[in-house]
Amino acid sequence: MQPGDHSYLINGRHESLITPFDRGLAYGDGVFRTLPVYAGQPHCWLRHYRHLEEDCNALGIVCPSAALLREDITKLVDEKEDAVVKIIITRGESERGYAVPPLAQPTRIVSKAALPRYPEKFFKEGVALHLCEIRLARQPRLAGIKHLNRLENVLARMEWVDPQIADGLLLDEDGMVIECCMSNLFVRYGNLLLTPDLSFCGVAGVTRERILELAGRMDFDTRICHLRLPDLLKAEELLICNSLYGAWQVRRLVDRVWPRSTLAARLRSLLREDDAPVA
Repeated sequence: MQPGDHSYLINGRHESLITPFDRGLAYGDGVFRTLPVYAGQPHCWLRHYRHLEEDCNALGIVCPSAALLREDITKLVDEKEDAVVKIIITRGESERGYAVPPLAQPTRIVSKAALPRYPEKFFKEGVALHLCEIRLARQPRLAGIKHLNRLENVLARMEWVDPQIADGLLLDEDGMVIECCMSNLFVRYGNLLLTPDLSFCGVAGVTRERILELAGRMDFDTRICHLRLPDLLKAEELLICNSLYGAWQVRRLVDRVWPRSTLAARLRSLLREDDAPVA
């Protein structure tokens, strides 16, 4: 098989299928990561793999080696190709029931898709957010993990159809700001950059981690803390981020409108260029 011939591999093979006994399908028993690939090279690969491995370890799933997953990506993506790669690791197959088999063999799925084409004005002018009605449940054992149980996000995304709205803001059941449906969030007060505490729920994204590190180079102080909606509406600036678009400024949320700023553009530039290895 030549690079770029297929759009997915299951356990390294295109011909394989997911069976109805796979626990990822039956219970959402697994984790995933989504990352861009530029000219055949997965961006920030060591960071993404470290997060994938940590999430697998938290659920007691055997994580495939980084070398094996890189081999899968190389089979799928041509050396000159730009794409999005999604890696899914499930616990594997088992008999009916929630009990975990003692010798479960993980299933690995690596797929590729075209890089999304976001509206240019999202980059130049910023974005609007929808305030979601659904609330995230608190579960500290799953907090921070990018697990396959994403029904809350699916239901939240069903709340709006307006293409001018880029994402939806999610609060937890106690009214704390957590994240967006597809993004992490930052709040700026002067030179202080805040991001929500994810101790009880939410996904700790790679780009969130990188911005926390980059902020120091930009003379920002950073803090992870509990935030409520009024804290956001009183802030000088809001940003959302993920691995595919980098960072966008939020221009509108509820009835608050913010003036245009250059911080998101500066962060995008640094995020694209800075790919320092992380052990």
